Amino acid sequence: MITALYASLLALLMMWLAVQVIKQRHKSRVAYADGGIDELKIARSAQGNAAEYIPITLILLALIEHNGANVLLIHGLGILFLVGRVIHAKAILAENIKGRVTGMKLTFAVMFALVVLNLIYLPFDKLW
Repeated sequence: MITALYASLLALLMMWLAVQVIKQRHKSRVAYADGGIDELKIARSAQGNAAEYIPITLILLALIEHNGANVLLIHGLGILFLVGRVIHAKAILAENIKGRVTGMKLTFAVMFALVVLNLIYLPFDKLW
């Protein structure tokens, strides 16, 4: 299953973001929430954003794969999504608004493409 590759790579990204939060918590000696520390707020924002967008997109990717989409199409969308998420995560941590916008544009483009493709590849004959 091709989606497993991208799920694994994105899980590594999420783990890296979690480590960024842990580092900030340790540095600031904050056990819960953000303690009002800007760097910790930023790290938590980056992690939270990834947690919001990655799961649904992986589900959509797995569904088009399951319904028989072209292998190159699946890889192309997986790569674009991964690149978008990495750009976005690094940009949040660096407080780089242009990178955040670029990352979200890639994320939304892939998500929208997956929505459309899922409707195209939907096995309508098996719905009833």
